[in-house]
Amino acid sequence: MASLNTTMSVQSGRIRTLKQGSPQLDGVGGPVVYWMFRDQRMKDNWALIHALRQANKANVPVAVVFNLFDQFLGAKARHLGFMLRGLRQFSQEIEQALQIPFFLFRGEAEENVPNFIRECGASLLVTDFSPLRQVRKCKEEICKRVNDSVTIHEVDAHNIVPLWVTSDKLEYSARTIRGKINKRLSEYLIDFPSIEPPSRKWDTKNELIDWDSLIADVLRRGADVPEIHWCEPGENAAMQVLMGSENGFLTKRLKTYTGDRNDPAKPSALSGLSPYLHFGQISAQRCALEARKLRHSCPQAVDTFLEELIVRRELADNFCFYQPHYDSLQGAWEWARKTLLDHAKDKREHIYSRDQLEKAQTTDHLWNASQLEMVYHGKMHGFMRMYWAKKILEWTRAPEEALETSIYLNDKYEIDGRDPNGYVGCMWSICGVHDQGWRERPIFGKIRYMNFEGCKRKFDVDKYIVYVNKLVGGQKKRRAENLLSEKEKTKALFILYSLIAGLFLSQDVYLTR
Repeated sequence: MASLNTTMSVQSGRIRTLKQGSPQLDGVGGPVVYWMFRDQRMKDNWALIHALRQANKANVPVAVVFNLFDQFLGAKARHLGFMLRGLRQFSQEIEQALQIPFFLFRGEAEENVPNFIRECGASLLVTDFSPLRQVRKCKEEICKRVNDSVTIHEVDAHNIVPLWVTSDKLEYSARTIRGKINKRLSEYLIDFPSIEPPSRKWDTKNELIDWDSLIADVLRRGADVPEIHWCEPGENAAMQVLMGSENGFLTKRLKTYTGDRNDPAKPSALSGLSPYLHFGQISAQRCALEARKLRHSCPQAVDTFLEELIVRRELADNFCFYQPHYDSLQGAWEWARKTLLDHAKDKREHIYSRDQLEKAQTTDHLWNASQLEMVYHGKMHGFMRMYWAKKILEWTRAPEEALETSIYLNDKYEIDGRDPNGYVGCMWSICGVHDQGWRERPIFGKIRYMNFEGCKRKFDVDKYIVYVNKLVGGQKKRRAENLLSEKEKTKALFILYSLIAGLFLSQDVYLTR
């Protein structure tokens, strides 16, 4: 592994200049600030490496800031709890290993980030990349609010081949983007340099973060979607899922990936990496590097995994970046939008309200199981997510309502909700994005059709339903035990306070005698 030094820097193609600041009048630059958003890790993070490289080059200190959006696209306890627990580990590790301070803000990043830059006199702001329009709009506003002397760099630390290097336009499908990614893969799929501490330390002490109170607050606010317990947050846990000696994906489960990954009744065949990739607690590039080492023993499984990890993931980012309407019918291809609207008034056998769908109150036991898997487990099998979304199209009054409902439920319950993969998954299922036209039929028009009988031919439906029922039963039991535990704590506190109050009351009586 190479060291981070004057000869080792981030490839220029991975960096975009969002704002070019004017030179400092006194010739002395201020600190470097890394505003971390999507890639929440210390290791294998090109944005952090670039921030450190620039700070050491200019002999100035560097700090990492994170802004907590309390209501970012409806995130609940499930999402914010997982994220904050990972961030707590990150803050401890980066402060101990690199002596880099970590600052956490809450509220509007458009105000907090420029204010911090102004207060510390920073000359360079480094940020990681997200294609979501809310984040891009936020960055545009920050560019306007910071001083003219401040330069802002955006680093694609999420995609292996930087999005703007792969393509400068909206790609039609995996077929059209695959060659473009593979053409640049050898240039960008390289190992990471090791990270050395900054040459100059930050001269002001950051405030201690009361993580326990912060996590408790977000859990209380988003309690209607409670945390899940099958995946432990943080970088170390992510590496265990990838490479662990007991049940790591690459070390123990890779061989079953090709044959069983599309079988919802065999969930252990999946990588289990999506929560960590979504929150940036592990780098897709690290996953690809480690998988590539095993290609000699499992070529088909590795190739299938890399197709999903690289081509499909980066296709989703491409869609959300170049298609501003990535979550609406306006974002569908013209043929798909036309066929959906042509069949929008077709007679439906069932029409369910959003509330009925959310509570899994349909006549389709397989669909109900998939919805319950998402609500209680926080993760629906990928094959079932396609069937799930297509049935919503079949059971709602119009395609616009179907898409809106599927995105709402996906973002509310999936641990990896509010992600380009989620938006593209719903758009593929309902709007035919990255797909082709099929035989025309009622309601769906030329959109690809899926039904219960097709699922029965694919996998053991009854086995999957039993698996989900067992999951749901376990989660309900855990929640009941937690609720009972909270009630017992409340009762114990009430007794303690009563005893204390009684003690003070007896002392008052004694003193008045």
